[in-house]
Amino acid sequence: MRSIQLSYGRRRGESSDPDWINVRPRDPTRLSRMDLSVAFLGTGGPVPTALRGTASVLVTRGGEKLMFDCGEGTQRQLRRSLGLVQVDEIYLTHFHLDHCLGLPGLLKTYDLNDRDEPLLLFGPVGLHKLMKDLQPLIGRLGFHLEVEELEPGDVVPHVDYEMEAFPVEHRTRALGYAMLEDDRPGRFDPEEAERLGVAPGPSFKALQDGEIVDGTDGKVRPDQVMGEDRLGRAVAITGDTGPCRATIEAAREADLLVHDASFMVEDQERARETGHSTGVEAAEVAAEAGVKMLALVHISSRYHVGKALEEAREVFPETFAPRDFDVVEIPFPERGEPTLIPKGAKKAPPQTSG
Repeated sequence: MRSIQLSYGRRRGESSDPDWINVRPRDPTRLSRMDLSVAFLGTGGPVPTALRGTASVLVTRGGEKLMFDCGEGTQRQLRRSLGLVQVDEIYLTHFHLDHCLGLPGLLKTYDLNDRDEPLLLFGPVGLHKLMKDLQPLIGRLGFHLEVEELEPGDVVPHVDYEMEAFPVEHRTRALGYAMLEDDRPGRFDPEEAERLGVAPGPSFKALQDGEIVDGTDGKVRPDQVMGEDRLGRAVAITGDTGPCRATIEAAREADLLVHDASFMVEDQERARETGHSTGVEAAEVAAEAGVKMLALVHISSRYHVGKALEEAREVFPETFAPRDFDVVEIPFPERGEPTLIPKGAKKAPPQTSG
């Protein structure tokens, strides 16, 4: 299993995409079948535009929905795409308004729609104070909201995966997050099991569960009939940050890295002063980490996105700049590579007769 190497913490239409990117036309019926997908609800910088909203990413893993940041207008972005889905957990990277201003409205809308499922909210130290300050705006909620502050290196355990918080370099207290799946057992070889005298049936399942069973010539161990463990998938999301070693370690061999790319090289000094990255710096991080795909987000509206993308691809060709409502589908490695689905989160237009 991948693990962030930290010495602290605790457990708890138009297209500029290169040929290498797997691009598939939008098929809304596929979304419900995605085992792991990343939907970009807001990809712009601190100033929203007509085409790009403020920061928000929705990761769907099986039936779980995990939101990262909730900028202004996030609930409207949901309604324009996937619908007002019931998010299970929200992770805030930091408390600048373009990353959290949409939270009060989303929580209140859930309340007005009679949500009864609990919601978990995570963020850096200072989250309790933020929610206390927002309480008069939000009012009473009819569902349970659990608020937990995280430190760098903290782990939020889940079934079959972990969410690890890692430190980033912004001008305020901030965290990035890495979703790291557990390793999966290797493939079972039924022919080898039968050759060793194991009868099909319960003994096959026992071997796959790690148990030793009887064969015709003695005991049969799982390692005799099971392949090597298969690496789980990984997604890392930085929020706002300058380039840093912690991100490289957190994103090591990740399937997807979503990284701040606020500035172009011409404004590198400004990026350093404000705790942001250039697209080239994000590409350098991705290259050193050995990720499969790099998504550049938070690009300032002062730039032409295509030009910013060109700079980054000179360093790391497997780079793209998602538009709002684009989706990356991440299959298990043996089933293929991560795939970009332009506008994959958008609802299909209504069918017309005649």
